[in-house]
Amino acid sequence: MQNLLDPAILFFVFGVFVGLVRSNLEIPPAISKFLSLYLLMAIGLKGGFAMAASGFSAGVLTALGAALLLAFLVPALGYALLKNRISRFDAAAVAASYGSVSAVTFVAGTQFLKGAGIDFGGHMMVALVIMESPAIIMAVLLASAARHHAQTTAAASGGAVQALPASSVPPLGKILHESFTDGAHLVLLGSLAIGFISGSAGEAMLKPFAGDLFKGMLAFFLLDMGMMVARNFQQARQAPKVLIAYASCGPLVHAGIALALAWLLQLPLGDAVLLMILAASASYIVVPAVVRYAIPEANPALYFGLSLGVTFPINILIGIPLYAFLAQRLLG
Repeated sequence: MQNLLDPAILFFVFGVFVGLVRSNLEIPPAISKFLSLYLLMAIGLKGGFAMAASGFSAGVLTALGAALLLAFLVPALGYALLKNRISRFDAAAVAASYGSVSAVTFVAGTQFLKGAGIDFGGHMMVALVIMESPAIIMAVLLASAARHHAQTTAAASGGAVQALPASSVPPLGKILHESFTDGAHLVLLGSLAIGFISGSAGEAMLKPFAGDLFKGMLAFFLLDMGMMVARNFQQARQAPKVLIAYASCGPLVHAGIALALAWLLQLPLGDAVLLMILAASASYIVVPAVVRYAIPEANPALYFGLSLGVTFPINILIGIPLYAFLAQRLLG
């Protein structure tokens, strides 16, 4: 209930309402992009400042190792589940989206934890960066295997090859370059480094920017996200039932895996909750932009529509407080 009464979350709900009633209210794309970049910069700076204060320890490296493991495990499980139920290219793209992370969901999670008085480590912002790209790498490799499978199957049956020829698919190196140099990814990574380098002095100088303005900017951005979610409801409803079930139940399963890993590694409560939120989230910015280029055979309406139209609102409205409750019950 506390999460639903948060002004930022209420602005998200209001945005969904605005979109569903088809109001002419809209936030210009340039402002929407600015808000996104601001949030990434602010969360990166906060993470860097916290890392400068705490430094690297065995506990920090353990948490980051858990994040890296989840970044490979979640897309592998998703692809294994979906590959025989939908096109292997769609399965690879959906697995990449759900194996990667949503920075906005993470930001909302940090705000929830602050409101609940639960401490967490600044190194979890590093975990956010770490979990961004492995799923894309896996998706590219899985799509390559799917093309080989399609060509082999077609050759054996004497039919036409449906997968795109290798010459029309961008080289792996170029795709990975797109992933690692994506603007949103670089802003987050650069801000993290700058926060770490500047330390407490930088934190004091940028407090009005990265601290005082943050909550209002997040509310404004979630208003825009709510309207975008409403516009993607129709795409999500047209997806196969197995994908709707995956988009609805997958986050809870992924969060459960993260919770078990946190319990096994004895992570602090706040870090465990954020690890669950990262595992449960799905990318709707970086991964769709790269996957649309890397796996042109996949249907963008599926991996983008589901992550934004189904999983994002579930995590924002229900998931974050649920993950925190489960972690508190298990970890204390």
